[in-house]
Amino acid sequence: MSVRGLLAAVAILIVLSGAFWWSETKNKQDDSAASSKDNPKLVLVKDEDVARLDLVKREGGTITLQRQKSGWSLTAPKAVRTDTDAVSGVVSTFTGLTWDRLVEEKATDVTTFGLTAPELKATLTAKDGKKITLLVGDATPTSGGFFAKLDGDARVFSITGATKSGIDKGWRELRDKRLITIDDSKLSRVELTATGKGAPVEFGKTGQNEWQVLKPTPVRADNFQVEELIRKVREAKLEASGTDETDQRNAAEFAVAARVAVVSLTDPSGTQTLDIRKKGEDLYAKSSAGEDVAKVTKEFADSLAKGLDDFRQKKVFDFGFAEPTKLDIRDNGKAYAFTKSGEKWLSGGKEVDATSVQSLIDKLRDLQATKLSETGFGTPVVEIGVTSLEGKRTEKVSASKGASAWFAKRENEATVYEIDAAKMDDILRAAGEVKPPPPPSAPAAPAKK
Repeated sequence: MSVRGLLAAVAILIVLSGAFWWSETKNKQDDSAASSKDNPKLVLVKDEDVARLDLVKREGGTITLQRQKSGWSLTAPKAVRTDTDAVSGVVSTFTGLTWDRLVEEKATDVTTFGLTAPELKATLTAKDGKKITLLVGDATPTSGGFFAKLDGDARVFSITGATKSGIDKGWRELRDKRLITIDDSKLSRVELTATGKGAPVEFGKTGQNEWQVLKPTPVRADNFQVEELIRKVREAKLEASGTDETDQRNAAEFAVAARVAVVSLTDPSGTQTLDIRKKGEDLYAKSSAGEDVAKVTKEFADSLAKGLDDFRQKKVFDFGFAEPTKLDIRDNGKAYAFTKSGEKWLSGGKEVDATSVQSLIDKLRDLQATKLSETGFGTPVVEIGVTSLEGKRTEKVSASKGASAWFAKRENEATVYEIDAAKMDDILRAAGEVKPPPPPSAPAAPAKK
């Protein structure tokens, strides 16, 4: 090929490449514009700028949500607290409204779409007073959507079923369904009275932010069990569905039902009480924080049917997962003392094997009574001291040996912990088996050349 011919071919290639680039870029721009046109954002109001929502149903009834300084409140059909997440979901769905498909650009008769008497009329009022009203009509023949339009806009479009259900909520779905609304992170008192379980039990917080039994007698509480009780109470909720008739029936049944348990939670704002009652096989709960009665499960009622013994701490030591820094054990004439210094454990000023000390700590941490009582403790032959929380907490336990079990008492406490003999024997054996640290590993021999 001649030089002139080669140059001509190159020029043609450059022109074709430029044309292909322009065509591809133009197509992408057109696609982007079409996408924006096909699914435009129909509501230009930010979530935080919404001041009010009114939902009017075809079958009757109006729901009004009003934003206050303290948050959203439900003012119609009745004034009740709202579920913040549920209301935020409705607001976000409305402000994020796009159509699924444009049905008619300029509709002159919307009767055929069910929009003359819409199934739902939802009106958003912004803080500046601007109102946007969405009309939702009949279901579309295909795709599971619904015909819709904005009031004052001639366009009829369709929205997905998910969009409709995201806005079309009942007031029971939007109310705060919690029976107890107290902030459990600020609780200072919990009281429980369960039928047939003895005297009422009252719990309070200790200086270490742990629960302590205050009544009927001051004893250590199983923190996990108290927290589980609180969790159960806080999870009790009203149903999202229901009718006025079911509400009235539940209230009437509750009024004549037998009491199963009463639990009260107190924080700086005050006290809220949950009353659980039973009639036949049905169980009901009513909170002092609201008027409505909820049906609850047997599992929930059983979780509250507990007495003092169910909440008493059976573990002998409190240090839990806090790492001890000092251990003192006296077993008849034998004495063991271990002190932590940095990452090392020392005994008599000499380093000992940290792994064997940790094994001893684990056994002390897990030491638990098989039975609690006020009697059975004899002459102590073992004394154990554990210092933790960087020296801020020291626990001292004395133990006596019985015929088939050990009996332990914590310093300044009357409770006697009956302990399986094998568990205590393991602890004393582990203390005696703490050994010097293993010798350092020999350096690796140099590789032969």
